[in-house]
Amino acid sequence: MSEAASAVLAQHDANSGVPARNPAANPVPAQSESGPEAASRIAELRVSGNLMTLDAGLFCVFQAPGSAGPDPATGLPGVRVSLAPGMAARPDAVSISTFRPDGWLDGTGALVLVKEGPAQILVTIYQAGQQSAETAPRLQVLRLNGEPAPAAPAPGTAPAAPVVTAENLEVLAHVQRTGDVGGAIGDWIGVRGSRQWMEGFGVSPHSAIEPEDIEYQGVLGRGWLSPWVEGGKFCGSRGMALPLLGFKLRLKGNAAKAFTCSYSATFIDGSAVGPVPAGESCEAESLAAMEAFHIELRPREGRQTSPRAAKPKAAARPARR
Repeated sequence: MSEAASAVLAQHDANSGVPARNPAANPVPAQSESGPEAASRIAELRVSGNLMTLDAGLFCVFQAPGSAGPDPATGLPGVRVSLAPGMAARPDAVSISTFRPDGWLDGTGALVLVKEGPAQILVTIYQAGQQSAETAPRLQVLRLNGEPAPAAPAPGTAPAAPVVTAENLEVLAHVQRTGDVGGAIGDWIGVRGSRQWMEGFGVSPHSAIEPEDIEYQGVLGRGWLSPWVEGGKFCGSRGMALPLLGFKLRLKGNAAKAFTCSYSATFIDGSAVGPVPAGESCEAESLAAMEAFHIELRPREGRQTSPRAAKPKAAARPARR
C-alpha cells in the first residue's frame, strides 16, 4: 500500500475512534472491481424519455387504466416527471407535485402547474432490462382547468369529467378501488377509517339550492386548488389514482342569504378536520388524502322558505340533460 493510502487509512481510524492499524502487519486485501460479483451489483435498465410542451395551466399526468403494475421486488416499471434540462433558467415557471415524497408516480398521478408557458417537462419511464417496451406504462395527460389537453407521450386522452346525474343523489364521490358512492347532504360520503382516498366529487342539492348558487373546489396540493366548479358538476378525476387532499365549498346568491354551511372530512392518515365554515379549506395539516366528508346546511334564523320556491316562475331553468 502506498504511503498516501496508509495516511488516509490512519486518519479514518483516528476519526472513527478505532485504533490505527499497521498496514504492514495487517495488510488489507485488494478489492477487485471486475468479475461476476461486480456485475451482479450493476443492473442495466431500459429507459425512455419524452419531452412534453405545455401551455400555462394546471395538468395531471397519470398512468392510463390497464397499465401493467410494477414488480413488487424492484418497483419497475417506474415513472418520474421532472423539469426538462432546458428549463434550468426558468425554475419558477413550472411546479411539479407527486403523491409520493420521493417523486415516483407509483400508480398515482403527478400535478404540473405551468405558471409561465409554454414550458417543457421530462417524463421518464424506467424498466428492468428484461421488460419489453410493450409493458411500459401508458401515460395520459389531462388539463384540469377545462381547456383541451395537449398530446400525451403515449396514445390516449382521458375523458372529460361527467356531471352529477344520479337522480336520487345530492352528493356523489369517486373512491379509490371502490367507484362512485353517494348520498344526501347531511350524510357522510365515503367510509371513515377506510384508508381509501377520494379522487373527485360533485354536489347537486335537489330542492333547497339552485346549482348556480353553490360551488366548490378540490385541494390538489399545498396551495393548489382546482378551479371553482358549479353545483351539479364533477370536481376532480376518475380512475387516475389522483387523490383529493380536501375541498372548499361556498354558497352564493339566495342560497347564501337563506342558509349557513359547514363541512368536515376525515383523511387516510387518521386525522379529522371540521366543522369548517363555508369558503374555508378543509384539509389535513399533513396534506393526507381525503377518505370521507360531510356537508351540513342550516336555514338562517327566520328563513324557512326554500330559495328555489321563492323564485318567480320566469326564472325557472330548463331541464338538465
